Amino acid sequence: MFHHRHIAPILRFKARAFAVMLPLALAACGGGTSGLPGFDSGTPAAGGGAPTGQTIGTGKVKVGLILPLTAEGQGAVVGNSLKNAAEMALAEFPNADLMLLVKDDRGTPEGARAAAQEALSEGAELIVGPLFAPSVQAVGQVARAANKPVIAFSSDSNVASRGVYLLSFPPENDVNRVIGYAAQQGRKSFAALVPDTAYGKVVEAAFQQAAANRGVRVAAIERFSSDPAAMKSAIQRLMPSLAQADALFVPAAADTMPTVGQLLQEAGYNPAKVKPLGTGVWNDASIARVPAIQGGWFASPDTAGFNAFAGRYQQRFNSAPTRTATLAYDAVSLAAALARTQGSQRFSEAVLTNGSGFAGADGVFRFRPDGQVERGLAVLELRNGQIVTINAAPRDLGPRSQ
Repeated sequence: MFHHRHIAPILRFKARAFAVMLPLALAACGGGTSGLPGFDSGTPAAGGGAPTGQTIGTGKVKVGLILPLTAEGQGAVVGNSLKNAAEMALAEFPNADLMLLVKDDRGTPEGARAAAQEALSEGAELIVGPLFAPSVQAVGQVARAANKPVIAFSSDSNVASRGVYLLSFPPENDVNRVIGYAAQQGRKSFAALVPDTAYGKVVEAAFQQAAANRGVRVAAIERFSSDPAAMKSAIQRLMPSLAQADALFVPAAADTMPTVGQLLQEAGYNPAKVKPLGTGVWNDASIARVPAIQGGWFASPDTAGFNAFAGRYQQRFNSAPTRTATLAYDAVSLAAALARTQGSQRFSEAVLTNGSGFAGADGVFRFRPDGQVERGLAVLELRNGQIVTINAAPRDLGPRSQ
């Protein structure tokens, strides 16, 4: 296990270098993410080409970095931002003993499988990436056969497994945190209005689980599609149940929340009586201005860390990072810290699932043995069109829940 003396020299030498979590303390801020790339399958690029053979760093410990560098559309944009962040992590980590073997999976499971085989044949002890869920599954199969761990970036918890750890922003974390906080504040009866999408299904299941874990009542759940008429009828079906509820969970994203909010208002919803609750998709300036959810609470990672990271990234690459770029930064920083402090056990299951967790750009996190990630999140409030932190992200994750 970790000891504080192992990590202290890293903290003293360079504050930005990745640190193993020190126990007990509270503080932070907030900033959001759920429903980002990694939830979908990705779009393959036309043509292809072999996985790239680029390397970053000159250390002895080899780590494969598998990303959709030439996938079509947004996949390649995110993939290249993740690659830049990985390069930045190595540059900022003092004397990192890592070499990153950069491989392009082209956004396809076949490309990811080939990339993993190539990285492992070149001596990779750990694979970082890929991004899309089907690619993570493909890489996981190859890595498991070679008994090597994977730290991937999909937010689809279905592709996590023993030895395949998801460093992402799973919406389940957002839901647990905001429902838990609302329950602590005395809210006892919750209704939900959820989008009828893949994301909606995940957050609805997490909502039911979080309510059951805290012994609060679920008054009603209604699903809505993107059609305004369907939204209106879902809200009308929900309204009678709100008479018995003191919180409304409505995790609608920026493209639909203004319409949902207007329809809620027209139906007579009062956020002062029934507290609006959301997820990290609410961390958006356009959602912050929706009148129907003023006073609403949602959970999200610490924004202060991302903002500091984004400033350094902008300076280095003369462009803004994608919101998920911190994932590659944290994964590579973690690999460098473990290579320095943990000797031959550096990427073992016992080390990667250490219960104290790790401190990254987006706050504290730890991997569970089943591959899922737990994050320390802040609770934020929509107040007069602004987003304000009302309950800081923890600096320590506490004992593992059973």
